[in-house]
Amino acid sequence: MNAMDVIILNFQEIRSRSERVWKAIPDEMLDWKPDNEAFTCAEMIRHILQAEFLYHQVLIGRGGKILADVFNPFEGKAFISVENELQFAKPYREKFLTYLQSIPIDDLENIDIDLLEAGGYVKKLGDMLLRIAYHESVHTGQLLNYMRTMGVDRPHIWN
Repeated sequence: MNAMDVIILNFQEIRSRSERVWKAIPDEMLDWKPDNEAFTCAEMIRHILQAEFLYHQVLIGRGGKILADVFNPFEGKAFISVENELQFAKPYREKFLTYLQSIPIDDLENIDIDLLEAGGYVKKLGDMLLRIAYHESVHTGQLLNYMRTMGVDRPHIWN
């Protein structure tokens, strides 16, 4: 198993656990949020799926400049259900995973992703991929905390 195989496996494992969490949130609790400044559960799920699409565009363009010209299919779309969100995001997820599979290992260290104009940083492609995966992991952990606070049973995600 090479570095790219491990990165792809990590993305798949994270999504598997995320989906278990998302599907365990009762429909009547999807609009719950811990305070007025926080995302609702539905907004958090949408944020994760939309962010992956946008990160993919950033990776393709090797930086944040490209986002000004990208059509965002998630923008303005009503949240209907977790299953609907997953179905809507599925083709974008598949394109993202296909893109990952096309990355030569040398590119992980030799390609820079420049997000300076977007208020960010310049990172190596490999570092950026790990940050993208971490983003979803953090938000899924937040949703587990939301569920604890709501008094909702949390799924076992460690298999």
